[in-house]
Amino acid sequence: MKLTALLFICLTFLSGCESEPQTRQAKFFAFGTEIDVSLYDVDTENANNTIDALEQAFSNVNHDWHAWQPSTLTNINQAISEGLPIAIKPDAAELIILAKTLANDSQNLFNPAAGKLFELWGFHQDNWFESHPPPAQTEIDHWLSNTPTMNDIHIENGELTSTNTEVKLGFGGFAKGFAVDAAIKALGQQGITNAIVNIGGDLRAIGSHGKRPWIIGIRHPRHQGIIASIALKGDESVFTSGDYERFFQYEGKRYPHIIDPRTAYPADQATSVTVLHTKASVADAAATALFVAGNEWPTIAKSMGITHVMLVRPDGDIEMSPQMEKRIRLTNNIKPAIIREL
Repeated sequence: MKLTALLFICLTFLSGCESEPQTRQAKFFAFGTEIDVSLYDVDTENANNTIDALEQAFSNVNHDWHAWQPSTLTNINQAISEGLPIAIKPDAAELIILAKTLANDSQNLFNPAAGKLFELWGFHQDNWFESHPPPAQTEIDHWLSNTPTMNDIHIENGELTSTNTEVKLGFGGFAKGFAVDAAIKALGQQGITNAIVNIGGDLRAIGSHGKRPWIIGIRHPRHQGIIASIALKGDESVFTSGDYERFFQYEGKRYPHIIDPRTAYPADQATSVTVLHTKASVADAAATALFVAGNEWPTIAKSMGITHVMLVRPDGDIEMSPQMEKRIRLTNNIKPAIIREL
């Protein structure tokens, strides 16, 4: 079924009575996950007018930045591997420049230039979840000897070049957040001020649900249900990186997809990190970087300008920034969090 038609069915099915404000929802798939859009106090005509804009916002990002299927990104990576310049459009340059800024702010723990590393681990393919051996140490050592970063990327006069042919761009660490920001912008252009765009559990919310705030549950990284909830204020994003999201198993060992570029092995000092920020793209990248940072997350959070963080350790302990502790509500039977200053 065409995406537009699916959105139309969802929105009109939930339109109900027009006499009082209500929530309308649309569900569809992109980025390999379910996207749930909730609109509050929007009439049927205005709700339906958002359909094409939302479809375009998500399909553009998904099509342009897919890491291994033919896309704008694969064309860029091909040129980099051959040591050739490539012309890029302004919107592509905007995303790459933002990624470079976030990478530098994170001290390269968020490293979109590390696509070859994720490829080595088997995460840049459709069957990433199937059991397979980890890369050989010689392959790991070769990648570490080149240490590609976003500082190897240069954009000038609409042309991208790289000084390191080992660079392979991959924006899985913040493409979802970038797409959510684009969707929120599209909603704003339609005059919609109360909405949530939720992509696989990560989201950005604007406005409120009438007199009540949007209240969001945060998934427990090891058990069914939620570990905490948070009431959002006005325009905020909540993104979580967890080792339960994408992983494969080999000979009884679990290998999650969040790779530490300092060691070239999966990060293992956290099970989940939740970040609250106004921009979804920033929250998405920061959640990845702070997961990789592990015990050093306060230092990286400060470097990235992130104030609201919750990290769950492998032993079950919960660490939070003082600002997050004031906002979040832990569920029953969860022991108090350890507060760490930034």
